Amino acid sequence: MVTFTPLAHKLLSYVPFVLVLLDLRYEGVICGKDNSIEQHLEMGKKLLAAGQLADALSHFHAAVDGDPKNYMAYYRRATVYLAMGKSKSALPDLSKVIELKPDFTSARLQRGNLLLKQGKLDEAESDFKKVLKSSPSSREEQEAQSQLKKSDEIQRLVTQAQSDFSRKDYSSAVTHLDKIIDTCQWDVDSREMRAECFIQLGEMGKAISDLKATSKLRNDNTQAFYKLSTIYYNLGDHEMSLNEVRECLKLDPDHKQCFSHYKQVKKLNKQIMSAEELIQQQRYGDAVSKYETVMKTEPNVPQYTLHAKERICHCLSMDQQGAKAIPVCSEVLNSDPQNVNALKDRAEAYLQDEQYEEAIKDFESAKEHSDDRQIKEGLERAQRLLKQSQKRDYYKILGVKRTAQKKEILKAYRKLAQQWHPDNFHDPEDKKKAEKKFIDIAQAKEVLTDPEMRSKFDQGEDPLDPESQQGGGHHHPFHGGWESFQGFNPFGSGPFNFKFSFN
Repeated sequence: MVTFTPLAHKLLSYVPFVLVLLDLRYEGVICGKDNSIEQHLEMGKKLLAAGQLADALSHFHAAVDGDPKNYMAYYRRATVYLAMGKSKSALPDLSKVIELKPDFTSARLQRGNLLLKQGKLDEAESDFKKVLKSSPSSREEQEAQSQLKKSDEIQRLVTQAQSDFSRKDYSSAVTHLDKIIDTCQWDVDSREMRAECFIQLGEMGKAISDLKATSKLRNDNTQAFYKLSTIYYNLGDHEMSLNEVRECLKLDPDHKQCFSHYKQVKKLNKQIMSAEELIQQQRYGDAVSKYETVMKTEPNVPQYTLHAKERICHCLSMDQQGAKAIPVCSEVLNSDPQNVNALKDRAEAYLQDEQYEEAIKDFESAKEHSDDRQIKEGLERAQRLLKQSQKRDYYKILGVKRTAQKKEILKAYRKLAQQWHPDNFHDPEDKKKAEKKFIDIAQAKEVLTDPEMRSKFDQGEDPLDPESQQGGGHHHPFHGGWESFQGFNPFGSGPFNFKFSFN
């Protein structure tokens, strides 16, 4: 017989009471837990109805964490994901709902629709058929039948598209793929096939659009980024090409194709950026050399050669090398007749080469394709210079180039002044011609050695012609003829007394 001490008897008397307390406490935890989950579900529903998706999602997360077997928590969360456009996240939740409650027709129908959009036709059909075998509502039955019929049609189109693609009938393949993608917007395989068709058809913009979509729809899609980079590269967009190939290397730093392509694009990009910096610094000769290097680095992509020649044309024009610029600019325009930059630069080169009518033609052509203010001003300047050239040209009078420095102008002036001084001629007719010639030489020297007057003349305005002056006539001491030169020494200051010595 077991005996108990008085203290043991006292403790045993409390046992039934303690057990009751423990039982009540356990039931309270369970009830509290259920209440909490229901509260999260209810609050999530209200927030979802109010369009506060992020907040609703937080409550459904909490409900799922609180009870991983609550199929309604998964279903509500999937609903929020779909509302947020996150179908990838919704799909596992819908699958979990069906796993927990196989007869939940609405979840299965929604999963079938998502699978159809992803182009997973067999799986989608399986869901639609199971919906029809369950006890669907009339609406669910109608939708399932409609989607099943659509899936069958897509299966047929996929077969036709694959057949066309294998026969290299890319246009027909695109027609079928367009219809497939209208329904299966997230079908990566169909978009990749259509992108390849567009590449073969030369429709690079459309190919880029599809490849960008596939890079988002498929995780770690290095091939999409590689293709995007090569397309941009062949289009002459080295910066976008570099961006895309970097995305490829982020996913796989050891990707052989991407790494090899990256080195080429990076090298070319660096050369082009360096050339543009030289242009900004007005180091045009160095920029020309750098762009010549660009053409050597990538001789097989016409866009880079064309771009390099366009920029060389610009550099030579800006460097006042009109005669050299014209043939380079013309090469660009032979390939791209509407290239506004090349038209502007060749027009400027023609002006430097005093081919004013040709300059006007180029400015007019550029004006047809652009409303650039510089083109309008250039055209007006070319028209003035043409008009001016039909009168007197101070550069031609002294026999110097438009780029001549003041030292060259003074040297030419002294030589011609000495040659045509009227005192050198005794025959009255010869003397008269010499006087006119001498005045022209002196006027040319005055205009071309005065920065302000020379600038006006270079803009097509004759600073010594009263007709071209705003506000009427402009008096000038040379206008009085030979008499105005009496006492004037073209070779220095003081009395006009110099002596010629001939052998």
